Formats: sequence, structure tokens, C-alpha cells
Amino acid sequence: MHPMTRLLLIVTTLFLVGNTAWAAPKKKYHFELAAVTVKPEVKADVAKSAAPRVELQVKKALASHPQLVAALDGAPPKSQVDAYRKYLVKKRLAGAFLVTVEVTEASEELVPMDKPNAQRLVVRVGVHILGETIPGRTMGFTGDGQATVKQEVGKKVRERDRQFAWDSAAEVAIADAMTTVFKQLAVPAKKQ
Repeated sequence: MHPMTRLLLIVTTLFLVGNTAWAAPKKKYHFELAAVTVKPEVKADVAKSAAPRVELQVKKALASHPQLVAALDGAPPKSQVDAYRKYLVKKRLAGAFLVTVEVTEASEELVPMDKPNAQRLVVRVGVHILGETIPGRTMGFTGDGQATVKQEVGKKVRERDRQFAWDSAAEVAIADAMTTVFKQLAVPAKKQ
């Protein structure tokens, strides 16, 4: 390799590695799940399948997301506004939010296929996430997410296939909504 090419390669590598090492760390937040509700338009039998699966996936996302701190050990009561805010600053948290998730859409459908003894299970889930600041309960963010999972099944739908489709759709819908939420939180607040 030509010496100038080697030098250019080394400088480029150092630049790329250095840029990722010096990138500003992402802000950390605390989210508390207040409730998972279902819109009245969602059929009652489908809501029974959707609500617990969405709640489970929300709890998983809140516990595993790298920008979220699950527990606030030693936090003062939320009613002590100034002390709570100082606690957040001390813990280097950009904010704390009370999160409500609404299932806006949920459906399950069996679609025939051209293959013999086969059909497709189609599960759709839509969610709306609302975050209110703690303390103060002012609006902090919103996020919408949707997912459709299509799974090939046999003549008879096994319960584990149904569970897998619902869990997958709920997980993707929550991830979609959380992406929107963190994009909103990354935008600097307007100074008044």
C-alpha cells in the first residue's frame, strides 16, 4: 500500500473512532406507567387480547430502553416539587414523566391463502403514548405507533401462534411510538 494512502486511511479511522467517542451522551429520563387504556371503538373481545399484551410490552420497553432509568431510589415525594426537581438534577436525569398508553387500534383477522391447509393470521395494533411531566403534570410528549403482523398458520390457529402474533405486533407498535417520543425529547425546549 502506498504510504500516503496508508496515512489517509489511519487519519480517517482516527477521525471516525474519535467522533463516536466524543459524541454527546444521550439524555436519561424516568418514565412511570400510569395506565394502559383501550379506545371504546376497539371491539371488547379484541381489547381483552390487546390490552395485557400492550401493557407487557410497554413495561419491557420501560425496563430495557438505554435512555430510561427504571427506578428512582430515594426520590422525595412528587408533591415536594422543588426537592423532586433537585433530585432529578442530582441524578443527572433530563426529566421524569407519567406515561399513559392508549390502544387506538387492535384487530385480528384470518385471511385464506392459495396453499392447501393454510391461512394467514393478521394482527394489527395501534397505540398512542402521552407523557406528562413529574412533577407538575404538564404535557411532555406524545407518540403514535402502529404495527401489522402477518403470520402463516395451519387450518386451525394454535394459541401460541396467536400469542406470538399479538406480542410481536404490540412490541413493534410500542417501539415505533417510543422512537417518536425520543425524537421529541431530543429537540431542545424553546426558551420563553
